[in-house]
Amino acid sequence: MIQQLKTGIRKEPFLWMALIAATFMFALISLVNHYCFRTYALDLGLYTNALYDYAHFSGNDSSVFKETTENILADHFDLYLPLFSPLIYLFGTYTLLIVQIVFILIGATGIYRLIEHRFPDSGLKNYALTYFLVFFGIYSTLAFDYHSNVVASMLVPWLFLAVDKRQLLKAALLALAILIGKENLSLWMIFIGLGLFIKYFKDVRLRYFLVGIILFSVIYFIAITGYVMPSLSSAGKYPHFHYSKLGPNAGEALKYLISHPIESLRLLFVNHIPSPEFDYVKAELWIFLILSGFLCLFRPVYLLMLLPIIGQKLYHDNPAMWGINYQYSIEFAPIFAIGVFETIAGWKQKRVRVIASLVSIFLAFVCSVRSMDRSIMYSEKSRIRVYQSNHYKREFPIDEAYRLIEKIPADAIVSAHSCFLPHMALRPTIYQFPIVKDAAYIFLSPKEGTYPLNQEQFDAEVDRLIHAPEWEVIVQSENFILLKKKSGQ
Repeated sequence: MIQQLKTGIRKEPFLWMALIAATFMFALISLVNHYCFRTYALDLGLYTNALYDYAHFSGNDSSVFKETTENILADHFDLYLPLFSPLIYLFGTYTLLIVQIVFILIGATGIYRLIEHRFPDSGLKNYALTYFLVFFGIYSTLAFDYHSNVVASMLVPWLFLAVDKRQLLKAALLALAILIGKENLSLWMIFIGLGLFIKYFKDVRLRYFLVGIILFSVIYFIAITGYVMPSLSSAGKYPHFHYSKLGPNAGEALKYLISHPIESLRLLFVNHIPSPEFDYVKAELWIFLILSGFLCLFRPVYLLMLLPIIGQKLYHDNPAMWGINYQYSIEFAPIFAIGVFETIAGWKQKRVRVIASLVSIFLAFVCSVRSMDRSIMYSEKSRIRVYQSNHYKREFPIDEAYRLIEKIPADAIVSAHSCFLPHMALRPTIYQFPIVKDAAYIFLSPKEGTYPLNQEQFDAEVDRLIHAPEWEVIVQSENFILLKKKSGQ
């Protein structure tokens, strides 16, 4: 195997060196964040606790963040977590972060292989790989926990490659693998299938195959969001339709989009909630997308594939969805990389292709640097600024936090601050504070944010617990609070 690796490096040194450099950079962001307690109950803690349950052949009840027990599949229909769960025995609480990094590298390799296959004489595969690896959506994603839509997005280049090679069984399996990542990915797959249908319309065999993918994705989307998830939910409905400007449900939203096309278009560009501080969040996203992927305008079929991603972001009631931060831009990365370099490959002069490639990489890089520097929507920049010392520090002593965590028995029920929870999630039961229920230990830091409480509520609840007769104070300092329930209580 080592000999094969050496041979691969000799044959394709740029690919391997780029992947190695990217791995180092990605680890500096994601793994350092976790070590420094910049991963949180939502979502890494919740998903890591689900891994523990799945690895022990048990369903997860979402008790990490919900007072009432409810199957985690009612929140997001994510079937990757059971598949990844055995990896906790190798990687512990870092499991999903490592999985996410590996799949981004897999996605990057898919871009390289696709461009190599489709345009073998263009000399563009190295440029496309570089463009993908510097795209801003990669870094904003890595700066914030783990999400399964990242894994699914990284399979898209391989799906495109399988379709282009007419490897239909492989393409069908890849499409299915994308669908099971999260329920809303089936909506994306409908538009991906539609775009590929247009692209390969002249190939009768592919045409029928892609119609099958589209229809299956439609059925999957309706079945999961309309029936399966509501049946698992304690509220009896799909929990993530937050598009009040469009209507109360998906059906009404579709009617609104059709009957109000001009207003629907306007909403993609303006702040549609009564809070002026979010006025330019959408504008910033559009600037990033135009700078990074303006060449996709020459290949509108790829823009068609992104319509549900754009809609899900910009029609949402939560302004955090609109901007350049978090994991909400990851789907643009593979589609833009493919669309941009398909456009460039269509130009005959090699010099023009090289200049266009370098300009595209430069603009994508500038957007990534800007996202690390400033953004309209506030985000904790210490998560992503690997070039500053604050990225490797915390407001409290990190070593002491780990020592206190080691004092808590591995099987004890714990209520913990959001930043500590992912590190203790590999246990049967753990709660995000202020949920306490039957917890035997409470672990907090006065220097950490108080979400989901405000500061006054948090201080009052902590004071109540410290003075409650059933709790013993193990540690109370300016940095940490560790409480243990007294025996017999």
